[in-house]
Amino acid sequence: MTTKTGVASAGNLIMTGVLLMLLGDLLFALNDAMGKWLVASFAVGQVLVIRSIGAFIVLGPMILRQGPMALFRVEQKGLQFIRVLMATCDVALFYAAVAYLPLADVMTFYMAGPIYIAALSHFCLGEKIGWRRWLAVLIGFAGVVIALRPSTAMLSLPSLFGLAGSLAFALSLVMSRYLRSTSDTTLVTWQTIAALVTGIVLSIGHWQPATLIDWSGMLLLGIVASCAHLLITRSLKLAPASLLAPLQYTLLLWAIVLGYLFFNDIPDAQIIVGAAIIVVAGLFLFHRKNLKETVPVEAVPRDGH
Repeated sequence: MTTKTGVASAGNLIMTGVLLMLLGDLLFALNDAMGKWLVASFAVGQVLVIRSIGAFIVLGPMILRQGPMALFRVEQKGLQFIRVLMATCDVALFYAAVAYLPLADVMTFYMAGPIYIAALSHFCLGEKIGWRRWLAVLIGFAGVVIALRPSTAMLSLPSLFGLAGSLAFALSLVMSRYLRSTSDTTLVTWQTIAALVTGIVLSIGHWQPATLIDWSGMLLLGIVASCAHLLITRSLKLAPASLLAPLQYTLLLWAIVLGYLFFNDIPDAQIIVGAAIIVVAGLFLFHRKNLKETVPVEAVPRDGH
């Protein structure tokens, strides 16, 4: 009976992780659309600064709850630093790319993230990936290419920003999984501080006046992004990264919805076909994953966040 209860609890943790990842991806899609709008008028550094300040509206009460000194009591400081560096590069490079390229092009590069994560999880986290799931990941990425059709600007410097940013994003997610003993608040706080410092440096000589709507948009960007980071960070503590990685493909579906709502972009047949391939591949990956290969219930930190 105890064994059955443990298996059921593990299954519940995985499903919770999946739901948190899906919600986090939705918030990231909103973040991407808002960021595209803002960097069209303001420097990347300025957006990072105000975005980081907005993030602390969410993080402030959480920091007080766990105690400010807890931010400095972390293990594996070297890996913590690398994770913060990767997360900061991800944000800065994404905004640098989306400032010059269509959002769909940048999203194409980021849709390669699940491939990076699956490979890194296999070699770094010991999460075994069978050949069927490897094939499904590749088919899912093929669906992304079909749906988004990369433009002729793929070899430009902004495109390289997008490729590097997607790799940094994948590395930060894998490290979040590896550092799951660290509280969500601590993980997200340090990457927010790093983004703030980077933004201050990049905004020197590029600061521009803005309207109240613009300032509000940048603050809201930080609130949405911090909530997304917290949700995804928590999800990676509850479910294997190789299972959660394909769910990043839902960003494509949200891009279609948000593109229609905010930019009046109506998806054509090719985008619909590509999206269908991605969804099928993701569902197959979910079906193939053995739910018993997960983190024990007692290994999940109960930090209340």
